[in-house]
Amino acid sequence: MTAAPPTTRGIPVDDVSGQSVAALPIKQRVGVGSWLSIALAVFVGLVLIELLIFNDNWNWDLVFSYLFSQVILTGLLNTIVLTVLTTVLGLILGVFTAWCRMSRLVVLRTFALLYIWLMRAMPPLVMLLLVFFWGALVPRLGIGIPFLPPIFEVPTNELISRFSAAIIGLAIYLGAYSAEIIRGGVLSLQSGQFEACRALGLPPRLAYQKILGPQLIRVITPSMANEVITIFKSTSLVSVIGYTELLTTVQTIYARNFETIPLLTVAVIWYLVLTSLAMVGQSRLEKRFGRGFARRSTKKMTSVQATATTGTANVGH
Repeated sequence: MTAAPPTTRGIPVDDVSGQSVAALPIKQRVGVGSWLSIALAVFVGLVLIELLIFNDNWNWDLVFSYLFSQVILTGLLNTIVLTVLTTVLGLILGVFTAWCRMSRLVVLRTFALLYIWLMRAMPPLVMLLLVFFWGALVPRLGIGIPFLPPIFEVPTNELISRFSAAIIGLAIYLGAYSAEIIRGGVLSLQSGQFEACRALGLPPRLAYQKILGPQLIRVITPSMANEVITIFKSTSLVSVIGYTELLTTVQTIYARNFETIPLLTVAVIWYLVLTSLAMVGQSRLEKRFGRGFARRSTKKMTSVQATATTGTANVGH
């Protein structure tokens, strides 16, 4: 006696065309909650349109007149330069701190751990103020042996300007967080890869450059890009020490003409534009270093799905 083919709600597992039930399209039912969500989204959208477009208090003519003005573009350029230099120095400090954090020497691990702990506890604004007013604590900076006359020294206030204080303060802050991101990326790599590189006789530099480095970049790119964007927005904090970046420029202008909202809107627009460009760069970087991994993952998933479909068909027969 032949057993009847298995069915699901009266539908055989294998239909006439040979397709399995898993391959058939599934029609999703739109519930009451979905309709309420759509209605709420439409309502919020209409409120935003009324607020942004039909509210004359925004003074959009003034916004567009200042958007590409020379003084605003100068402040924007200072913000970009500050972000780039801070990111470079912060990443260098982060790589060194991550190396110390994973070192076999207890002294280096302790130093890195104390540095990370201190930066996690200290707000970036406090760090900026400490660096800027460092001359009050140490009037002269020099090179020499502790407790002996210095070989070379200069006044601290001549060495630490508003620009250098902004870079140093933000770079020290970024270095601690990027160190933990890099350390987490290294720990996520399989230990067998390190052993394989040593077994092949690859020098550590070549192993990181050709094998481990691309994988590490793929892992840390999302988190590191988020930190860079955070530092980009944190450049607005340097207005408290008088460095002329985008927000300081905007504040100087609306202090004269009292058009606070339109000028802040100019700053917000430029922050949105540069953040969007950074996110596009992040996406391209992820695709660049995740290209081979994505292909392997897709092939693996396709193979698993094909095996599962074949197994289901065999059970039906």
